Order: sequence, then C-alpha cells, then structure tokens
Amino acid sequence: MVVLVGLNTNRPAGQQSDLSRIKAWWRTLGGDRFAVLPPPTRGRYTQSDGHEDAAEMFATRGIATDTSFAYWHWQSHDAFARSGELTGALYLHWGGDHATVAAGLGDGPPGYRIVDNGPRGAFQLDRVTVVDADGLPDPEDDAGVRQFLARVDEPRHRTARSSEYDPLTAAEDRWLHDRLSGPVDLDAAVRFAAPLEHRQALTPDETARLLPAWREAYAGRLTAWRGWRSVLPALLRQEHPEVWEVAAELGAEAAYALAERPSPRSLELLRAWALTGDDGAVRGWFRTHHALREPDPVRAAAALSEELTAHAAPEAAQTGLLRALREAVTDEPDTRRSPADAFFPLLLATIRFATDDRLPRPLRVAAATAAADTAGRVREAAGRLTDAAEAADALAAVERYETARDDLLAGTGPDLTGYEGGLGDIYHRYRTLSPADVRWLRDRLADPSTGVQGIAFCLELLHAHGEAAEADLVALLPRWKKELTKQYRTTYTEWRHPLVTLTCLAQDLGHPAAEAMLAWWAKPKPLWKEPVRLLTHLGVPTEEKAAELWEFVVSGGHDTGHLMTWVLLRARLDGTHPLHVAEKLIDEPGIRAYVLHRVLIGVADPAQPLWHYAIDPRSHSWWHRAQEVADDERLSAAARAIGLKAAREHYVTRYPDQVRPALTEGEVKTAHAWLEARADRTAAD
Repeated sequence: MVVLVGLNTNRPAGQQSDLSRIKAWWRTLGGDRFAVLPPPTRGRYTQSDGHEDAAEMFATRGIATDTSFAYWHWQSHDAFARSGELTGALYLHWGGDHATVAAGLGDGPPGYRIVDNGPRGAFQLDRVTVVDADGLPDPEDDAGVRQFLARVDEPRHRTARSSEYDPLTAAEDRWLHDRLSGPVDLDAAVRFAAPLEHRQALTPDETARLLPAWREAYAGRLTAWRGWRSVLPALLRQEHPEVWEVAAELGAEAAYALAERPSPRSLELLRAWALTGDDGAVRGWFRTHHALREPDPVRAAAALSEELTAHAAPEAAQTGLLRALREAVTDEPDTRRSPADAFFPLLLATIRFATDDRLPRPLRVAAATAAADTAGRVREAAGRLTDAAEAADALAAVERYETARDDLLAGTGPDLTGYEGGLGDIYHRYRTLSPADVRWLRDRLADPSTGVQGIAFCLELLHAHGEAAEADLVALLPRWKKELTKQYRTTYTEWRHPLVTLTCLAQDLGHPAAEAMLAWWAKPKPLWKEPVRLLTHLGVPTEEKAAELWEFVVSGGHDTGHLMTWVLLRARLDGTHPLHVAEKLIDEPGIRAYVLHRVLIGVADPAQPLWHYAIDPRSHSWWHRAQEVADDERLSAAARAIGLKAAREHYVTRYPDQVRPALTEGEVKTAHAWLEARADRTAAD
C-alpha cells in the first residue's frame, strides 16, 4: 500500500506539483453542455465573479447560455501553497445543472478525489490518502493528517452557542497526545490541541508546557497565536494560577471562554469589556451575571440594559444583550439542518420582548428591530400549531408587536459597523424614506463616530432620494481629505464609495468644495481611485462627461458602475426614465450583455439605483426590480425578457432559504405563482 506524502518546495526536479496536476486534468474537461472556466486570477474573487466570467466566456466563444459550467475562484485558490502544494480541499463552484456538472467533473484526476456536496454546495477536490486499521494517518502524510483533523474536529451538533463532538477512540486520543509530547512546536500544537480541548482532554502537563512557550513567543500579542482558544479554556478548567493574568491580557476576545466558567473574577472582567460595547463581552457578561447573581433571565437582562445605558455604552450593546436573553429562554436549533419551524421559539421570544414592559425601552427597541422581518413567519408558524390556545397566544403577541412597532422603531436604524452584507439585506426597507428615516440618516452623517461604511450607506440613500442637503455636505467636509480619500471596496455593495457620492452632491449643489474634490480625483495617485473616478460624472451631467464615460464603456474596461452611471447621466440629460435609456442598448455593439442586464434591473427605480456588481440572487431589492422590469408595459419585449430571466434565476423560487431576510411560505408561493402566470413568456424566450 502506497502512502501519498505531502509535496513541498524540495520535491525532486521534474516532479509535478498538485497545482500542475490539477491544471493538466482541468484542461481535459468540457464537452456537450458542460464547460470549465480557466483557472482564476485575482479578478475572479467570488462566486459572483465566476458567474460573470462564465457569461463573458460564453458570449466570446459562442457557447449556449444554458451550458453548465464549473470553476474555482481566487479565494478557493488559497488551498494551494506558493509551491503548488494542495494544503486544503479545493472548492469547485458551478452553475447550471448539478447532475451535468457532477458527470463532467467525474472522479477527479488520478491520486485525487472529488466530494459532491449536493445541489446546494460546492464540489471539493482533495488528495487520496491512506490510513491504518485504526483510521489514523501516517504523521508524515501532510494531507492525511489534515483530513484526519478535519474529521475529528467536525461537530456532530452545532448551534451559535455551543458545539458537541463525537468522543475520540482510544487510538485517536493517543495519537493526538503523542503529537504534543515532543519539543513544543506552537504552530503544530494549534492543530492537535483543538480536537483534544473540544473534549476537555488537554492535560495539565500539556498546558504547563504550552503556556510559557506561548507567552514568550507572542508577548504583547497573545491573540496572534490561534492556539489560545484551546489553551485558555484548559487553563480555566484546571484553575491554573496564571489564568487571570492571561485572560486580562487577551482582552474581550476571551469573553466566550470566561462565560463558560462563571466566577466573580470572570464577571468583573466581562463587565468592564461589555461597557465598551463589545458584543461577545456583553453576551458573556449576561450569561455570567445570570448564573451567579440573577436566576430570572428577564430581570437579569433588564438590570444589565440599564447599566449599559447609564454608562453610555454603544447602541449595539443592547442588541448583543438581546441575543443573550433570547439564548437563555429558548433552545437553539442546530444551525446546519434545522427546518424553518425550529426557529419559531426564537422568533416568537423576540416579538414578545419588544412589548415586555419589564424590559427598559432600549432593549425593547433592539427586540423590535430584530423582529422587523419576522412577524409574517411567526404568523405562519403559529397557524400550524395544534394547540389552539398556544396559537392564539402567539398571534396575540404578534398583534401587540405590530401595534407598538412604529413607535419603537421611529428614529432608529441598522448597525452601520457590522457586516456590509447585512446592510445590503435590508436595503429594500429604504426604497422610500420617512421623515424619521431622513433625520436618522442625517444624524449619522453628522456623527463623527460614523465610519466610512456608514457614511457611504447613509449618504447614498439621502443623495439617491434627493434628500441630501448642504448641511450634510458641510458635516462631512472636515473629514473628506483625511478619511474619505482612503480605499474602500464597494464592488459588492448597493452604494458607491462615499467620496464619489459626496463629489456628485457638491457638484449638484454648486458648492465651492466641488472644485477641490474634482482636482483631487484628477491627480494620478492614489491608484485605487482610477477605476471609479468616472463615476463622479453623475454630478451636474454634461454631454462632455457622457462622451468620456461612453468611451470607457465601449472600450471593454472593467466595469465598476460605469455603464450604470452613463445610463443615469444620460437619463438626466434627456429628461427620461433610465430604463428607456438602458433598453436602447440591447444588442448594441461594444456593450456586454451581462453588464447591461444588471444595469437594466438596477435602474428600475432611479430614486434608489442598485449599485451591486451583479444581480444579487439573494436580495429582496433585486427580486422586486426584476419583477417590475418584466411587467413594465412601457418597455420592449426584449427588455421585459431580461427582467423575467433575472426573476427566474433569483433564489426566491430556487433556493428560498438563502434569501435574506428570510421569506414566509406565503411569499415563496406568491413568487411561484407570479412565474407560473408568465410561463408562456418563458416558453417563448
């Protein structure tokens, strides 16, 4: 039996790397109704990029648009080391028909295997390895060791709060401890300590050897060593005399481990971190306070909420506290395989807390915000309950929430510091702006603590809706040179770089600052601004600006909003709806169809254009715009067909569980009915 050992930079001359072997096999793939994209460059960074590349390749090579395809992107490419060694499973993404792709990929190249994760997952390509009778790899087989560790460190049950692992066999336990028995190697210890401590199996001898090596090698930056997440819980469990000194140096990142072992010392540290607004510390503080001081979870949350308010903690801290409260009163379902109804207790608890007078208003506001898109789901789930009294009680809670909602949410908004995709998920809520929305957005722009992402989001909404005023410009002028001239990626957002939007606003207002901003854009450096410089032409449109933009559009240069800018600019110049400008470009030479299609959908509402790099199939906003284009009788049949095609490919009907915020069953049924009513048009296409 041959063991496949890991390749390295010292492999014999002439021996191929994993990357070379895989590329050679990749070039042999393709055939009837199946194609593969060339290996990626940095320009293909995400799955959206992969689908865009496929559309471009199909158009260039005359391949049928319904051909299935496979590819990997630059993030997947991280599976390869510089030497070409495969250091992790290579994720192969795809589009089209899953069965066709699976058949096209086959079993993989010799010495490798492909794992099919089903119609909703990516394929994984990895090396074939050999294990002994106990299922253990040769310690010198890098790929075998990696695959073994991935197997034993995969939870059998996982929620957002905890993970459960299968017990190790005696042979597995011995093998892992043996890896930690020699001279301390911190890089290697990270891999072997985790599966042991996940089962509370790191020994005092092992932690006593790892601790001094860690503190010496990573002095002043203890969190830089990933193994701390295994060693700290072991130190707490073993009541090591140095544990509190280490925890204090780690800071708020240690909150989860401290909350697992409630004590007066952990409560003191967690409180200090929580008052800074750290989400993990807030949740850990609640768990520890609840365990040690106040057994009633609602009273515990109320006390901590008032303390957060008294110390002027960031608003996001109340959201973290709400999450902790919900966790305390509900059994959280497995996050990987849960039916929609499994989340009913969590959603219902959130709705109840929004109107629970035992809680301070800031915490009720946080609950009302969290429940904003869930009332319909709770209604549906309540309708399926077999206990009539329980169902009536749930529906009454929804009624109370909907009565109080507007008052609680007035003058509030989303967390502007979180994951930008979360802001994109709620963009459809701002298709129209209430006076309270306008006030909130303006207040955020005037707040010096609002970061670049928050400025970009708020300014885009105000400007697109025609609500941006000179006061907003003036509020940002002190910050534009020092903060807004920094690079900020907006390729996958619904808003532009904030300095693009601010420059457009300054031009539209005829403000003297416009001249200085345009002069900055005209300079050759920094280099990041060149791809988006022309987007500032949307401010005070002219024929000269339109001509310069058009020249770039037809040049084939990388489009980061250029065609959309030209369409919106042309519409302003001509006094027409941008949809009519866009539809005239269908089949226009030099215009890439896949770019035009997303522009056509994106400008359906010129008061809130969608600037995302591609049609986002998980977005409520893109779904509604695709429907509107498909049904707009003012448009040509070709334009309406583009809208219908985008709607057919949206996840609302294909993968509704991936749409965010989550859909009700009624919304999914309505979407299917809408498409079925247009089946004759689908057949005609």
